[in-house]
Amino acid sequence: MSNPEKTPQAQADADRRDDSDANKYRRSIFDVQVMLTVSIGQARLSVSDILELRPESVVPLTSRIDDPVELAIDNKIIARGELVETEDGSLGVKITELEEQASDALG
Repeated sequence: MSNPEKTPQAQADADRRDDSDANKYRRSIFDVQVMLTVSIGQARLSVSDILELRPESVVPLTSRIDDPVELAIDNKIIARGELVETEDGSLGVKITELEEQASDALG
């Protein structure tokens, strides 16, 4: 009976359970905090437009309210999603798509 190959996710899970000193060091990276940026759109403004901004000014963006948003770490897009309201009334992002390169890098 042949041994089926492990999926990348199964291998990653097995690696996380490995109790060796080398793996403990490797796993320590999971606690590193990174800044996740959610991009909802862009606007191109002149300096004079920026200087005219006041409270309650509206800056139109290039995207619509129901367009997908992009999630990025260090300006590298890792996923896309849609804006949602959380149970406590704050804004959240429901992931709808993972970038292929990000998935490969994560295992």
